[in-house]
Amino acid sequence: MTHRRCSSPPPGPPPPPRRFVNLLGLLEASPSRKRYHCTDCGKTFGQSSNLLDSTLVEHLRIHTGEKPYACPVCARAFSRSSTLTEHRRIHTGETPYSCPECGKTFGRTSSLVKHLRIHTGEKPYGCVRCGKTFSLTFGQSSTLIEHQRIHTGERPYRCGACGKSFCVSSNLVKHQRIHTGEKPYGCGRCGKRFRYKPQFTRHLKVHPEGEGVATGRWKVAGGGH
Repeated sequence: MTHRRCSSPPPGPPPPPRRFVNLLGLLEASPSRKRYHCTDCGKTFGQSSNLLDSTLVEHLRIHTGEKPYACPVCARAFSRSSTLTEHRRIHTGETPYSCPECGKTFGRTSSLVKHLRIHTGEKPYGCVRCGKTFSLTFGQSSTLIEHQRIHTGERPYRCGACGKSFCVSSNLVKHQRIHTGEKPYGCGRCGKRFRYKPQFTRHLKVHPEGEGVATGRWKVAGGGH
C-alpha cells in the first residue's frame, strides 16, 4: 500500500518581535494618501510595504522611550543608529565634516551647519517680541532661548555662594569670579591680572603701542570672558 505524503504549506514570514507589535499599536490607518499616522502626535507616514520601516520605528521610539543603540565606551543609549554613529566620534576624535570656507572640521553635520552661519551671517531664528535674530536657538551664549529670558524675566542660573540669579549662563560664570578671586586675564608686559575681559582691554591702552604688541608679548592667561 502506497502512502501519499501530505505536503505542508510554504512557511509565511516570521511574526514581528513583540516590541514592534507594541509599537504598531500606536498607529492608526488613514484613508489619505499618507497611510498611517501616529496616534500620539498625529505625524503621518507614507504607505510602506514594510510597516517596520526604520523611519517609522525610529519615530515611535520618541513616545515609547526605547533606546536600543548603546555606546560601547560610555554606555549612553540612543533611539537612532545614526545618532550613535555621530556620538562615537566624541570618543574616536573623528571629524569627517569640513568647512569649505576655513577648513575647520566637525564630528556632526549639525555642528558644521551651525558653524557655516559664521561665514554666511545667516540668523534664521527671530524673537517674536522684539524681532532680534540669532544664528542658534540653544547651546551657546546669545542664543534665541537665552535672549527670550530678557522678556520673560526667567533667571535659571543661580550662584551657589550668594543666591544671585542670571538669565545667561556665561554671566553666572563671570559673577562667580567675585567669590573665587579668579582673574583669568594677564598682561604679558607688566603681569597685572584682571577678572573681566573689558578691564583687560582697557588696561592694554596704558602701555605704549610698539614692540610688545608686534612681537606678541601681550598675554591672556586662560580663555574666560
